[in-house]
This record gives sequence, C-alpha cells and structure tokens, in this order.
Amino acid sequence: MKQTFQLFLAFLLMSTSASAKDYGQALTVRIWDNASAPHSNGIDTPETETEPNRLRNTSDAELYIFPADTSKATGQAVVICPGGGYGLLAIDHEGYEVAQWLAANGITGAVLKYRMPNHHPEVPLEDAEQALRILRGDVPGAEGFTCPKVGIAGFSAGGHLAAMASTIGSVRPDFSILFYPVISAVRGKRHQGTFINLLSTERTPEQDATYSLENRVTEATPPTLLLLSDDDKSVPPVNSTCYYTALKEHGIEASMHIYPKGGHGWGIRKSFRYKEAWQDAVLDWLRRH
Repeated sequence: MKQTFQLFLAFLLMSTSASAKDYGQALTVRIWDNASAPHSNGIDTPETETEPNRLRNTSDAELYIFPADTSKATGQAVVICPGGGYGLLAIDHEGYEVAQWLAANGITGAVLKYRMPNHHPEVPLEDAEQALRILRGDVPGAEGFTCPKVGIAGFSAGGHLAAMASTIGSVRPDFSILFYPVISAVRGKRHQGTFINLLSTERTPEQDATYSLENRVTEATPPTLLLLSDDDKSVPPVNSTCYYTALKEHGIEASMHIYPKGGHGWGIRKSFRYKEAWQDAVLDWLRRH
C-alpha cells in the first residue's frame, strides 16, 4: 500500500517543464526525487557538475526526450543509461549525443538521469523501470512522445543498469543494447568501483551473486545486442561474453560485436575507430527488432 501511494504521489509531482539542464531535448520529464520515489538513495547534498557533462550526487531522476525524426520514425524508443561507475553520469557521449543520433535515424532517444545508488541498488533500477513506463505511456508524463516498442541501452555501469532492467526488473524492456557493460561481481571479472558504489565495500558474497547478472538471465530476458572492445582494461570483455553465454543458454536472441581496439568508454566519440561500424550494427539490429 505504501509503495502504491508513493507511486501515485510521484505521478502527481511529475513535471514536463523545461529543465535547468538544456541538452537540446524536446521534453524533460521529472520522474521523482528521494522524497517521492519508492526508495531514497540517502544523498542529501546538491547535485554537482565539477567538469562539463559529468553529473555527481544525482538524487532527482529525470528523462530527457529527443523525439524521432518523423520522416523516418520506426515506432521505437530507447531509454539511454549513461555510465560512470554508479558514481557519476557521463551524460554527453554516453547520453544526449547518442539520443540525438538515434532521433536523427527515426528512433526516439530518452536519456535517463538516474539517481546514484549510494549503496541502495534498488534506486537506479526503479528509475529505469519508471522511465520505461513513461515512454510506453503506462503512466503520465510523455504524452505525444510515447512509442509502442521501448528498449533500453546502457554504457559501462549504465549497461549494468540496463541489464538489471532486462533480468531482475519488474518492467522489462522490449530489447536491450549494452555497450561494454559491467555484468559480473566475480573477482577477476568485476569493475570493483561499480560494485562498491552499488553495494558497498562490506557487501556479502550473496549480494555479489545477486547482482552478477549472468546469474539472473531467464527466458523473459529480452533480445540483446552487446558491443565492446577486446582491449578493454577497465571492464574485462568476459563481462559481455559471460552474459552472452547465459542468454544463449536460455534461448534468448543475442548478438555481440567485439572490436579489436578502443579500450573503454568510447561511446559515440569520433575518436573511436569503429564508431561507424557500431552505428551500422545498431541500426541494422534495430531494424529487425
């Protein structure tokens, strides 16, 4: 009952007014804050941007919508989860620049400014779930911008969030696109900082197993595209390959592109040698989903 009331309160508080952050979006949807969301992340200090497009201490969840070019519209939308190790959001090359590119190609892009977990792993997940509801039109907030098919994309720790929505979330996306995602908390595979921010340094082996998402794939996990570099030293490629293996073991349609060079965190940067290759791969995959 309490959660139902909190969700109702959040709908009343949801705002489609212009945001203080202007990334060129057509619409900003204020999802909720720590007071109106089902759970709080416990952060009571102001959001900061100590360097351009790097947001820290986020405790207000917002959705920045970039509508599809109407002449090319496919009826698809993608919730985009920027990376940053669950400690910040790299909201440019893993966020609004990706949304702009998708929109130009007929796919509505919606960048999720999710709340940092601050050791509350349910917090970013409930933000992602609510973003999916909004873009589907299941709850108010994005009238005129909703789409019949809504997927999710994520980069690095944002990839972990997208994979959480795809495996343990209560609102499943129609498809997921994971860029060099954090998946596993297993020693030797994990990106330690991500799991410290998500769960803490004092987490238990049981928590590590719960949030190692290769363990959480089911027959209900949506079709998935993975993109990564072979020489990624930050998030070992085994994160993607173990997730791909789990998808195939459960009969889930999946595809994976491993580029020989590029390291970690390239997003939509022009400096990434295989930028056009991954863009072609994503658009080709989306045409079939």
